[in-house]
Amino acid sequence: MEDLETIIMELLVNAGAARSSALTALQLARKGDFDGAEAAMAESREFVKQAHTIQTQLIGIDEGTGKLPVNLITVHSQDHLMNAMVIQDLAGDMIELYRRLPPLK
Repeated sequence: MEDLETIIMELLVNAGAARSSALTALQLARKGDFDGAEAAMAESREFVKQAHTIQTQLIGIDEGTGKLPVNLITVHSQDHLMNAMVIQDLAGDMIELYRRLPPLK
């Protein structure tokens, strides 16, 4: 098994990148660059997919029996993933709203 701390850091990095890409998508949509926004959202979804794969790996190792220690960095990485997923959902809706608005000057 790979070093547990390294695995958790990979989860954290992917979740953070997903959040950043979703926020970038919002900025692009606000400027009217919907192709760029969609590309950034696709990137965000890929980062979440990678983070979710790592999370699933950790759940499998733990088997619901408390085999893995729960520390602050583990909780922090889970928070980042949850926030990234919520931001993705909201960003998708907001991008759709930007599409319906007249272009901003």
